Amino acid sequence: MMGAIDISKLSKKSGLPASTIRFYEEKNLIKSIGRNGLKRTFDTYVLEQLEFIALGQRAGFSLDEIQSMLTTKGRFEVNRESLTARAQEIAQRVKQLVAIQRCLEHAAKCTAERHSECPKFQKLLRIAGKDQARKHKTVITAAAKRP
Repeated sequence: MMGAIDISKLSKKSGLPASTIRFYEEKNLIKSIGRNGLKRTFDTYVLEQLEFIALGQRAGFSLDEIQSMLTTKGRFEVNRESLTARAQEIAQRVKQLVAIQRCLEHAAKCTAERHSECPKFQKLLRIAGKDQARKHKTVITAAAKRP
């Protein structure tokens, strides 16, 4: 064992409320090793697991997906294909956001009398429309696959 830390110290070190730590324990993302009085006690490697959970969430993984990557003793079994796919999704989203940023900046400075006459602003509208349609189609497809 690397050392023990109670839930209040773990909360302080991780920046997470104790309620979130308890929730993660209920979801089997982390495990306590016992109690010190009324406080749950964790092995210190749990701090690294909490950091891994935070990274996974920021990357857009669900808690179930993250849970499948966690093992005991703070180790991770990361599916490289899953990470590559998520990195590609993020890269595509960044590309879209940069295009939207540029169009918005242009629209803010545009000298056209009306935005409806500005080709770059029209491009922004088309990008937004296509994105909206793609999201709608994804929702409908997911709903159709449910039993």
